Amino acid sequence: MAGHSKWANIKHRKGAQDAKRGKIFTKLIKEITIAARIGGGDLESNARLRLAIDKAKQANMPKDNIERAIKKGTGDLDGVTYEEGVFEGYGPGGVAVIVEFMTDNRTRTVAEVRHAFNKYGGSLGVSGSVAFMFDRKGQIIFGEGNDFETIFEAALEAGAEDVKEEDGIIEVVTDPSEFETVRNALTEQGLEYQSAEVTMIPQNMNPVEGKQAESLMKMIDVLEDNDDVQNVHANFDISDEEMEKIMG
Repeated sequence: MAGHSKWANIKHRKGAQDAKRGKIFTKLIKEITIAARIGGGDLESNARLRLAIDKAKQANMPKDNIERAIKKGTGDLDGVTYEEGVFEGYGPGGVAVIVEFMTDNRTRTVAEVRHAFNKYGGSLGVSGSVAFMFDRKGQIIFGEGNDFETIFEAALEAGAEDVKEEDGIIEVVTDPSEFETVRNALTEQGLEYQSAEVTMIPQNMNPVEGKQAESLMKMIDVLEDNDDVQNVHANFDISDEEMEKIMG
């Protein structure tokens, strides 16, 4: 969910994300396996696999786990066959939600995702019902304590589309095709990012509060906790005070 609400929300949610470390490994292994199955095991020619491995390394996944996932994808080791896809719908307060999944049992995943939406006052929609509200972009987040001007100049020189700052957090936005180039250029300058990924960025934010905000965060937590769900994107905007209350 990083980057889809005010920056303070990222901090509040980080603890919850860290608690899901085992599930994060499961999701990363699926991504590496599918990337290797689709594009092969050669890192030079498979950008998706490079990104998946970079994320795994950021999460401190052991090298053996990464290599095993690649071999399962290329067929050198027996493994489960995963199907990937996207669900779209609305959460409480009319918040647009995109759920990216990878599963070995689509029927199970559809039932579980629909149940999560229904339980918390949301509704699944048809394909294309909310995707038009998001743009697929590369997103690199720098935490507090970094110099905006340094990142701004380096990012734009490397081909970034935009650089923004809010509450000390700096966001670099790129075209997906330029993401690796920009990220590598920033890394080469010794700039350490907090997160870097190709994600879905909302075009507009939807403010929610009170019971709707609480129900929305519960729904997102249930979705993110599902082993078949890889990513959840949403266009909610919840105030810092509200998020403090919800996250306890």
